[in-house]
Amino acid sequence: MDNKKLIAITGASSGIGAATAKAFSAAGYPLLLMARRIELMEAMNLPNAICKEVDVLDLEGMKSAISEAEDAHGKVDCMINNAGVMINGKPQSQNPEDWQKMLDVNIRGVLNGIHLVLKDMVERQSGTIINMGSIAGIKTFPDHTVYCGTKFAVHAITENIREEVSGSNVRLINIAPGMVYTELLDHGCEEEARKGWMDYAEQIGGALKPDSIAESVLFSYQMPQEVCVREIVICPTGQEP
Repeated sequence: MDNKKLIAITGASSGIGAATAKAFSAAGYPLLLMARRIELMEAMNLPNAICKEVDVLDLEGMKSAISEAEDAHGKVDCMINNAGVMINGKPQSQNPEDWQKMLDVNIRGVLNGIHLVLKDMVERQSGTIINMGSIAGIKTFPDHTVYCGTKFAVHAITENIREEVSGSNVRLINIAPGMVYTELLDHGCEEEARKGWMDYAEQIGGALKPDSIAESVLFSYQMPQEVCVREIVICPTGQEP
């Protein structure tokens, strides 16, 4: 393994998380993969990968998974907080329970991942935390009200903590994808909002594939520790907003 350090990824069962797991595995890193659907992670059959069925809202479950992986591969050198939920629709018709789900997973789930590794990274004066933001955390979009709110929060949290720990040689990085084909669209979006997303993707020649985002994550991590790629906004070339 050429002394490659441990990479932890949440939401690793599909989409960007699974693509990121494959990219880091191909580069030779040992992995801790965390998601609710363990069978999908295990089906990737990646070498030196510990797969754990854990929800990012389960702080103790995440802590236990990290501890087991660190016993096997050493300290987490990079935590990739990728798990997220996108439920788009009109604010006047959306179910407030869907708002709560996005607030919990997209914000508290990211904070849980940060909390479990940051103190140790600061103490040992090294480490990287990569948070999966969105272009919806930089500008607003129709039918994305609460999702935008959560991703604006991820952007602010990432930048604020980056400032606070930069003197400890710890990097925080925000990856902000534009339109990407993932399962997020199929998990509760109102049909009109989903159709609008798909129609626009077709107009611009297609959304990005998760592999492109994964390569951006790998690039930002593999820069020397003294180099912090603070943010990457990555969109289809034809995407206007």
